[in-house]
Amino acid sequence: MASASLPALAASGENGKAHARHRAAKAAHHASAAAAAQPAAAARPAARVRAEAETVEVSGARFHSRGAETAVTRATMDQFVAGTSPLQVLALTTPGVSFGSDDALGLDTVASTLYIRGFNQTQIGATLDGIPMGGQGFHNWNGLGVDQMEIQENLAGMTVSQGAGALDTPSAQTLGGAITYTSADPLDKAGGRVSQSFGSYDAFRTFARVDSGVLNATGTKFYASYARTAQDLWKGFGDQQEHQANFKLVQPLGDKGKITAIFDYSNFIQYNYLGLTRNMWEKMGRDTTYLKPDYALSKEWAANAQAGTVPTNLQGVLTPDEIGDYAYDGTQTQRNYLSAIKADYQFFPNVLSKTAAYAHVSSGDYSGTNPFLISPTSQVPMALETGHVDVRRIGFTQSFDITVNKNDIKTGIWYENDTFNYAMRMYEDGVDAAHNSKSDFKASQATTWWADSFNTNTFQYYLQDTYHIIPGMTVTAGFRSLLQTTHGGTSVDNTSSLSDWGVYYSHPASGSMTAANAFLPHFNFDYHFLDHHEVYFDIAENMRAYDYGTQSGSGNPWGGLGNASNPAQAVFNANKNKLKPERTWNYVVGYRYDSKFFSGSVDYYHTDYYNRLAAITAGPTGAQYSSIENIGRESMNGADVMGTIRPVRGLEISNSFSWNDAVYENANLPYKGKHQVFYPKFMYKANLSYTYRQATFNFNATYNSARPMTYMNDVKIPAYWTSNLSAAYNFGRIGFANNLKATLGITNLFNKNYIGGVYGAASVSGDDNPVLYVAAPREFFGTVSAEF
Repeated sequence: MASASLPALAASGENGKAHARHRAAKAAHHASAAAAAQPAAAARPAARVRAEAETVEVSGARFHSRGAETAVTRATMDQFVAGTSPLQVLALTTPGVSFGSDDALGLDTVASTLYIRGFNQTQIGATLDGIPMGGQGFHNWNGLGVDQMEIQENLAGMTVSQGAGALDTPSAQTLGGAITYTSADPLDKAGGRVSQSFGSYDAFRTFARVDSGVLNATGTKFYASYARTAQDLWKGFGDQQEHQANFKLVQPLGDKGKITAIFDYSNFIQYNYLGLTRNMWEKMGRDTTYLKPDYALSKEWAANAQAGTVPTNLQGVLTPDEIGDYAYDGTQTQRNYLSAIKADYQFFPNVLSKTAAYAHVSSGDYSGTNPFLISPTSQVPMALETGHVDVRRIGFTQSFDITVNKNDIKTGIWYENDTFNYAMRMYEDGVDAAHNSKSDFKASQATTWWADSFNTNTFQYYLQDTYHIIPGMTVTAGFRSLLQTTHGGTSVDNTSSLSDWGVYYSHPASGSMTAANAFLPHFNFDYHFLDHHEVYFDIAENMRAYDYGTQSGSGNPWGGLGNASNPAQAVFNANKNKLKPERTWNYVVGYRYDSKFFSGSVDYYHTDYYNRLAAITAGPTGAQYSSIENIGRESMNGADVMGTIRPVRGLEISNSFSWNDAVYENANLPYKGKHQVFYPKFMYKANLSYTYRQATFNFNATYNSARPMTYMNDVKIPAYWTSNLSAAYNFGRIGFANNLKATLGITNLFNKNYIGGVYGAASVSGDDNPVLYVAAPREFFGTVSAEF
């Protein structure tokens, strides 16, 4: 096996953003019709795609914690700027959690990057009110992110399992922990809430909710809510807008249970920030981004990129590759509709049934100027490339909670069918103006490059028993079985007939892959003693089903395979007979102390990672091709320590420290013993909250150590500190308004210039991949809210 040139980050294989696909063609562009005869090593083919793979009460750790679980309450979320992503709140309050983005609220879906104890957002299970949410990364083909499914104010709280994840979490992605989101129920009393925020860069956020109150003798009640968030980009051209709507109806079934109906809608319309190399960030400054609205400069730089040259004024500053990383424009529109019916019913005093049926429809347009294409009519050396996505998930869960003597037995099933369609189309840019990157996606204006279609069936069964040995002491044992089969791949490929567009090899492949494991065990021991003390340990084996994504992606069995002389289909067929699903064994042991004046916890964890899959360059020298391979093992050791003191009434001060040492173990690869990419080895977090009568104050500070951005760890993302500040005053009742509240929030308080989110594939060595997203500068937000 040749040394790897493009392993996929954390073996996640997340499908990448459409507007970055031009990076696949950097050297292959010149080959044109002769590309078929070029070996991969010489042509630097589409396997080099770099942003096509994913790369995942103040003291949130204090409240409702049990074992390896940590809860973040509604009160904690209220300490932050209205509309802040729950993931950002989670990372600022919970040890072992890292989150980065390029906007102040953490809502930019491209750059939002979550890690929990070394696992990224595509390797963590997630549910909303028991509804499976699939992978949580950008451009999901099988899931829905929390920011797109629930308005932040409607969340009652979230629980993080930082160990191995709960057995009853319906997820085919879980290798590490799991996040459980719970939405608030409608209120018994009719009323409403409104909130209006203003902020830097013309930020504007409106939230409104109406509660029906109890409508009849059976207890029927519902709420409907809407939120709109809009803000200009803090650098470059454009803005980002998010529209969200939530509806929830609860119908009690006497004293036996309830039926819940849910409908969630979101429409995110976002201009993007440009992903950078470290050199681009350092030499061109934090404000460097897409070239729009300078169309003339964009055409000039595109011509340079295709010629492999650098403009005279930037020679010695940027490389030819980095000139090709710049483009005119990049946008995305993501629309999601989630509907669900849930029924909780107490059939017998000791038997509770929980049923949920759900449907999720997602569509989107992922657009970006590709400076390695040619618009045939105008002969402009670039064109708009847009991926049109359609996702349809439908499924159900059924579980039973059974109490027998000292045993709490849980068992259940989950089934889901997922259809994913993705068409890649090209739209011509004109001599004097580019094609609109947010609309006018008419079939008559487009040329289809290729299209992919997938269909996936997932089945999970679990069984566990929690035995109460003595008061406060429990032992839990159980297992889950997981089966997932995906059929599909390339359904259309027009590459051979589109030479006038300057297209390059597109990796068509199709077929089926199955991941199955009948016995994934989980053991847990938890003991509460002497009122304030708790000890626990948690052991589990997890398996992650195969990713699937577009053929231009990487890090999945269908994506970015082969080269022009070694077809992707042949590589896929060979991989099918030798690949195995990724697995982990996770071990956690911890201690927690909780009293009125002090709360503290310490956790130690260890993970053994098997069958790690990554996109690599394989084959003998001179005949190399892109493939996905089992690159072996990774081991991870880590510890989290947290303490919270409450010296006087209303004052809480918490500090946490996290250490993680995750290293690659395969002796046949050059980066054996190197630390895992994109995850900090050390994190420190401090939170101070003070409440005096109607006034509240919150300050938090976070330190992240340097993060490796290559597998050889020769280039790192610098360490950084960042801080946030908020203050609020509740005026109580004024006129017809209750709890009239004014809030001021400041993000990135000291205006630090640092890298927040990371999206894309890590290279083996060298500052080569533009995967870095600069965090937003200091911003101010003011909010006025009231209840009626």
